Amino acid sequence: MKRLLSFIWNWIAPIAFGIAVYLVVTTFWVNIVTINGDSMAPNLLDAQKVLVTKTENVKRGDVIVFDARKEDPRIQAGNKDYVKRVIGVAGDTVEYRDGNLYVNNKKVNESYISSDEQVTGTEASFGSSWSLGTLSSTDMWKKQDQGKTVVPKDSYFVMGDHRSVSNDGRYFGFVSKKHVIGRVIVPFWYSKTVQNNIGKDRNHFFA
Repeated sequence: MKRLLSFIWNWIAPIAFGIAVYLVVTTFWVNIVTINGDSMAPNLLDAQKVLVTKTENVKRGDVIVFDARKEDPRIQAGNKDYVKRVIGVAGDTVEYRDGNLYVNNKKVNESYISSDEQVTGTEASFGSSWSLGTLSSTDMWKKQDQGKTVVPKDSYFVMGDHRSVSNDGRYFGFVSKKHVIGRVIVPFWYSKTVQNNIGKDRNHFFA
């Protein structure tokens, strides 16, 4: 009996404790996600791993992970989570005109992407000027989002950094807060540029 108790204490208990800690951490605080695709390039690249922390405090400029199966009606088979940047929060207007992006008529600081992506990538197939109202007037958006001119309560408008290839809110509408998995945090060994572009854009979102 003593040997059995000793075995349990020395082997089973530490393993069980480790599993419990892992489950608590991944359920309530942080997880590891692998980037799939190029929609966040050049800041986040395909197959890179990032940390995702669960938070209720999502701000403009944050990069988030969300369950795209609940948001994108045309999601490709096998895909699950999308990684995108928050451009608008509840109550915001979002508009692109004259080569610049505006939120609530304030110019957005887009230094985290190239000038080409700021213009050509942002226009994509939507033209040289667009707003939430014009985007939501198409039948591409989810039915509940169509016709809206501001970001609804408990929702976000998101875009990828590589806008010329990104399948984002311009195409499917708003992301519900309840479908957000967490906010991306890049590891310390990533370049300072990437750390600033991903983790600190919330601090200087407007130009």
